[in-house]
Amino acid sequence: MVARGKRSLAPIVCALVLCVLILGVAELFSANPASARQIVAISGEYPAGEIIISDHKRRLYFTEGNGVAIEYPIAVGMPGKAWLGESAVEGKYWAPSWSPPDVVAHDHPNLPSFIPGGSPHNPMGVAAITLTRYQVAIHGTTRSMRRSIGSAASYGCIRMYNEDIVDLFHRVSVGTPVLAIP
Repeated sequence: MVARGKRSLAPIVCALVLCVLILGVAELFSANPASARQIVAISGEYPAGEIIISDHKRRLYFTEGNGVAIEYPIAVGMPGKAWLGESAVEGKYWAPSWSPPDVVAHDHPNLPSFIPGGSPHNPMGVAAITLTRYQVAIHGTTRSMRRSIGSAASYGCIRMYNEDIVDLFHRVSVGTPVLAIP
């Protein structure tokens, strides 16, 4: 009960929380016009529903069949960490937690051993699509690491803008074939 003559802070707090949520959702889905996904022609005979990762072009393609694909900008593995060949989607996770693999922990000893899902410091971003390759995923990224998209920057994972991993997440299922090409 609110005492007479005093105002409750509850409506103000609710309004502030709502503003933060709206701004967070807007940030999640705000597209970078210079790198927005697009429908493109793709060379090769790829069946519909396959993920093709071009290491050289730093693009991920989700094939729609008939030589057409959705193209997404990505970051690939840094020299010596990139991989080529076949894989498949093993799992799909919203707001995944993250523990640095041994090689990452070795190179960055100050990293925490666990970062919970949803943390702004979690390098997996809003979602992750794990692959059948050991400790490799296609995942979102943090706000501070968005600038790595278009480069060779990871330890083998494929980084995407959060808005793009959300789009791809809804298009793939466990078992979707993945092919990484030069």
